[in-house]
Amino acid sequence: MNTRIKELRDYIFNNKHHQYRRSLEELDLNGVNKLFSEKGLSDVERSQQCLAMLLEKEVPVILKGERIVATRTISDVPPIYTEEEWRGITEKHFIHERGTVSNICPNYEDTIKSGFAKRKDEIQERLKDSSLLEGEKTFLDTVYKSIESVQKFIDVYADHAASLGEEETSEVLRNIKDKGASSFREALQLMRILHFTLWESGNYHNTFGRFDQYMYPYFKNDIATGKLTEDEAFDLLEEFFLSCNKDSDLYPGIQQGDNGQSMVLGGVNAAGEDQFNELSEMCLKASYELNLIDPKINIRVNSNTPLEIFEKGSELTKIGLGFPQYSNDDIVIPGLVRKGYSHEDACDYAVAACWEFIIPKLGMDIPNIDALSLAECVLNSVPRLDLCNTYEEFYGIVEGEIQNKIDAMCEKHKNIYIEPSPFLSLLMSDTIKNAKDISQGAKYNNYGIHGTGIATAADSMAALKKYYFESRELGYEELMEALKNDYKGYEEIQKKLRLEAPKMGQDEDYVDSISGDLLNSFDKALENKKNERDGIYRAGTGTALFYINHSTGLTATPDGRAAGEVIPANYSPSLFMKQKGPVSVIKSFTKPDLKNTINGGPLTLEFDESVFNNQESVSKLAMLVHFYIIRGGHQIQLNTINREKLIDAKIHPELYRNLIVRVWGWSGYFVELDEVYQDHVIARYEYSLA
Repeated sequence: MNTRIKELRDYIFNNKHHQYRRSLEELDLNGVNKLFSEKGLSDVERSQQCLAMLLEKEVPVILKGERIVATRTISDVPPIYTEEEWRGITEKHFIHERGTVSNICPNYEDTIKSGFAKRKDEIQERLKDSSLLEGEKTFLDTVYKSIESVQKFIDVYADHAASLGEEETSEVLRNIKDKGASSFREALQLMRILHFTLWESGNYHNTFGRFDQYMYPYFKNDIATGKLTEDEAFDLLEEFFLSCNKDSDLYPGIQQGDNGQSMVLGGVNAAGEDQFNELSEMCLKASYELNLIDPKINIRVNSNTPLEIFEKGSELTKIGLGFPQYSNDDIVIPGLVRKGYSHEDACDYAVAACWEFIIPKLGMDIPNIDALSLAECVLNSVPRLDLCNTYEEFYGIVEGEIQNKIDAMCEKHKNIYIEPSPFLSLLMSDTIKNAKDISQGAKYNNYGIHGTGIATAADSMAALKKYYFESRELGYEELMEALKNDYKGYEEIQKKLRLEAPKMGQDEDYVDSISGDLLNSFDKALENKKNERDGIYRAGTGTALFYINHSTGLTATPDGRAAGEVIPANYSPSLFMKQKGPVSVIKSFTKPDLKNTINGGPLTLEFDESVFNNQESVSKLAMLVHFYIIRGGHQIQLNTINREKLIDAKIHPELYRNLIVRVWGWSGYFVELDEVYQDHVIARYEYSLA
């Protein structure tokens, strides 16, 4: 890291650029929704005009030494509807999260390559079609006007750069205002502008997708022609990574850090050739040097991926970034094809904000539309134990409960409304050709449902199978009373269930086979489900924040878990399991056919930072991750923590501002998390590499 980058990093990390921020109140933008209502504007016109107003009010800020510019000076995005209007919409429609387009992967590549002038020509040509409906013409017009607003924004920045004597920066900006990028620096600058504008449009969890693939031609050409040295290219890359951290606190999420700035590196193409390249490696190095939470790195790997790539990723794990997260092409690609994605598109997959598998450019999937509590399905079935003579009969009841929950869930996802986003539509394939906003759908319109508490559910089923149906050590009345009383007065039963019963993660087929059955039943329950956009549903093993929400109201479970006690995050063992080490966990968690739960959801393992005392430990971790991949795991993420340090950070947060942890599918600063998430991270088991 050179001096320029170090100074920029320190400036941004210490939030000195926040001095330029202004609120909506200061800018008199709080009432734009009322203005739009009075004018009787359509929703797509409101979205376009809101963006235009914000970009016009932005003040250009170029920090000392910056070469890739654009800094948010407006601290929020105003609503486009009045409260009364939004209430009317929510009464008639299903609303997902904020009701705006999110968690998809735009087609940055085409606009970076062709430039805004050609995109405007494309729109003008499409508008010549006399068969277009009025709504289609209005949509195309708003996309065109959105481009003009961005071009004006670039002009303001170019003029400001020139006034500061930053002629190179000004020239770069003037070049990308109309034309596509012709250099690595121009490509990074235009990417920064595009990404900036998406957030300013009110869209969130805007992922970077396969960054090393669409940026590689610019990098490669500049190196080959001598326009840049590798060191110069690396400095520009680090600065782009820094830009992802400038405004990330303004990007909405459940917690600070949950901002969706995920980036995917490597992976095979449709011909099966691995695409990990020099830029991929450089991205890992930039993350390592900067040691910041964004962008969040994901590496696509397979059973033939060289160990050295896992070792490079493990270097990031060692310093405690909580990433990279690894996704296995051997499982993900056939899993997506099984769900109806073309092979070519499946080979181009990226990940959403956390881990969900999405298709860049072509997908309007909602990969986190809901979550099924597998543990609750088991618990709800327990009162009917006395109706069953065999475990198989009881499993049938649980399977029926899963189906009933899924049926009710899918029935809820009707008549969805999503605010239009004309600028994001520009960055998705076929929207101009179809004259249709991306909020109305794309080639893929599939929904994903998280599956929480798989270990709690499987462990509970195993305990019932062993002690209720086989050994008969537990009777119906006794079990029901123990659960009803949260094991108070039944401590010996709880001890047996908690510490002696089989647990997923101990490499015991007895319970691991049950986990596979439960996941297959989850997948089967969604088999013939179609959403109103003619998309399918995908089952997943991720939890998102539901590992907290679903545990709060969950009473005592047959695995010995007490009422309200947290369930594991994502695809992970119970927090009170007797550990046999990470290899046993990996063996257990790779026994199910994970192509069936292809919405994603990583196995999450925690390691104490003390294990990384030499290079050999990094190699061991790399081999462990590789072992998970060759065993058929779909995703894995790792956390490096120090429990004593985390506990002290709760008491003295000012001393640990850069303490980073992996939360559920993203990394954040520990001291900025709500206490419930802090406590869960502290409670997780720390494995060794012995």
